[in-house]
Amino acid sequence: MLSTLLTIENQQPTLAADGGKRDSDLILPINPSLSVTLHQDQLKSTTTVTASRYFKEDRIWINGKEENIENPRLQTCLREVRRLARKRRNTGDENSNTLTLNYKVHICSVNNFPTAAGLASSAAGYACLVYALAKLYGLEGELSEIARQGSGSACRSMYGGFVQWTMGVKEDGSDSIAQQIEPETHWPELRVLILVVNAEQKPVSSTAGMQTSVKTSALLKYRAEIVPKRMLEMIEAIKQQDFETFGQLTMKDSNQFHATCLDTFPPIFYLNEISKSIINLVHRYNSHFGETLVAYTFDAGPNAVIYTLEQHVDEFVEVVKHYFPPEENGEQFLKGLPVNSVPLPEPLKSSIHMDPIKGGIRYIINTQVGPGPQLLEDLNHYLVGEDGLAKQ
Repeated sequence: MLSTLLTIENQQPTLAADGGKRDSDLILPINPSLSVTLHQDQLKSTTTVTASRYFKEDRIWINGKEENIENPRLQTCLREVRRLARKRRNTGDENSNTLTLNYKVHICSVNNFPTAAGLASSAAGYACLVYALAKLYGLEGELSEIARQGSGSACRSMYGGFVQWTMGVKEDGSDSIAQQIEPETHWPELRVLILVVNAEQKPVSSTAGMQTSVKTSALLKYRAEIVPKRMLEMIEAIKQQDFETFGQLTMKDSNQFHATCLDTFPPIFYLNEISKSIINLVHRYNSHFGETLVAYTFDAGPNAVIYTLEQHVDEFVEVVKHYFPPEENGEQFLKGLPVNSVPLPEPLKSSIHMDPIKGGIRYIINTQVGPGPQLLEDLNHYLVGEDGLAKQ
């Protein structure tokens, strides 16, 4: 039995969504994209995979509930990992686990963050699954192509730090894989604040939204043309630890992604009024200081991902608490890395000058850039019991 633990990734510091697919079956994008893998100490998907001769069929449980194993993308990941394992066994790979290839598997996966709410839960989950299956079958090497076929963004979740998804040009998708730009240790001062506005499942899935945008949005076609240049600028900003450029590119690209959602017909509304208020708050905060100290990005949902540097976390969290005071459970409002309480200068409050929205933000998670998948040896972390079923 194996258990793996993988961080959620944010989608994306440069590209707030992948922007559509040129092939929805193989999940091949119309443009490259880049993301930051977050630390599993704060946000994680945990997956246990076990194989047994006594299992009669493949089964899967997600967040404690058994789901349909016949999901096409799930079946693709199972099939491709097994195919690769058989191929390596036939070529005499000594690490290949030939015994379990004929066994059925039981899979149990749990997220400690909102699922299907625009926080890349599918990316984290599919990457975690592929990594766990690979460990079960003794596979090594490039696996992001398989993870991509479960959830496009999952290919990036196979790596830690700063990761790009190369668009590729081959029809079979074999060159559409993820590559690490920099490891998680590259920019130690970078911090990420997740502002959870709504933890409920979004009404329009990322996949469905992208398919509609590809068919109906003229702006999306323009976006696909300018993204490669923006990618190069973002990669250089990351390498140089240039937060001003990093932050501005992040916000501009997020805005453009949601503009394509509005340009889709019928339009898609991932952002809500609280999301827009957060955007307004960030711009007013930066305007007060005359430079980009914090930056927002929104994926396919209303929840904000805020980038900043460690020295600004305490004050900006205080600003968020002031303008979005918690309605209840104040002691649970801040999660993740510790945050110190600091006084807010009156000139800053006067400069921002917004009416507080009580309960607009449910909670904040303070985290940082993290590594890729981690194998857990401790049996206490296993999600499948000795009976082969999900633990309650």
